Amino acid sequence: MIRAAIVGGSGYAGGELLRLLLSHPDVEVTQVTSERLGGKYVNSVHPQLRRRTELKFTPRAELRPADVLFLALPHGQAGQEIERFLPLTPLLIDLSADFRLHDPAGYPTWYGWEHPRPALLHDFVYALPELHREEIRHADRLSAGGCLATAAILGLYPLTRAAVLDRTLPVVIEGKTGSSAGGAESGPASHHPHRSGEMRSFAPTAHRHTAEIIQELGLNGQSPGVAFSATGVEAVRGILITAHVYLKDDLSEKDVWKLYRAAYANEPFMRIVKEGQGIHRYPNPKILSGTNYCDVGFERDPHSRRLVVMTALDNLMKGAAGQAVQAFNIRSGLDERTGLDFSGLYPI
Repeated sequence: MIRAAIVGGSGYAGGELLRLLLSHPDVEVTQVTSERLGGKYVNSVHPQLRRRTELKFTPRAELRPADVLFLALPHGQAGQEIERFLPLTPLLIDLSADFRLHDPAGYPTWYGWEHPRPALLHDFVYALPELHREEIRHADRLSAGGCLATAAILGLYPLTRAAVLDRTLPVVIEGKTGSSAGGAESGPASHHPHRSGEMRSFAPTAHRHTAEIIQELGLNGQSPGVAFSATGVEAVRGILITAHVYLKDDLSEKDVWKLYRAAYANEPFMRIVKEGQGIHRYPNPKILSGTNYCDVGFERDPHSRRLVVMTALDNLMKGAAGQAVQAFNIRSGLDERTGLDFSGLYPI
């Protein structure tokens, strides 16, 4: 059995990670840390795990060596404490933003702070299997992508891969996200009277996930780049990306379909959703709750070369914990679908 420990297991992503690993046939979870909840049972904050485990939270000072260490800490903490964690494990997987960007200059630009260990950034592989599967197989340090960034990247990757975009125009992306993407700690924006019934634009410009989209899709340098906006909607889980791009050539929808098939035909968690009729003809994040699937669809504007791309996923799964477990499986030589076979619920 592979011994796994989770650092920062009291949040939503940490809870999903623990849920997945407890059902993983090749993993034994040995420790879950929380500074605030040390000594309490993990099911005191993750009620879905009642009678699934008798683990209690431990403080980070009591963390022992493990075969794999998952970091699910708030942004900024993993980078500050990385020297504590590296000696404890041969494989480290970080779910925060601290090691996602290759260029240290991106952190003051997009996050507002200087990176404490910039020399380590190039040691981490961006842990999105659909783009970096072969690198993940041989990496000892992995960084899971941000939820909004993951959805945008997976939606647009087949197009940038095939170099069919008009690079003289920006890629315009709107991301709608549920409240769990903001984390487990409450604040004014998550207070029920403020959140209920809301559709709130919280980052019309300068959202930090823009940096990942630019980095992973190569949408910088020769083009106007990415115009990304984020909106909070009344949902707990789920992300829906709507991207507007322009094609440099007059491709048909059949041509575009072939590009997506070429990129994703053999991907176990990617599904092309484009039906001719019915209410399920486009990606819908609601039916992906609890799954590691990412659904992508598109529609060609008949009046121009605009292509509208839609992507849906569960922000806590494919956008966080599920992505991390999928990458762990690949790195460990396991079937990457192990522990991730939940197909979702309908209706929900």
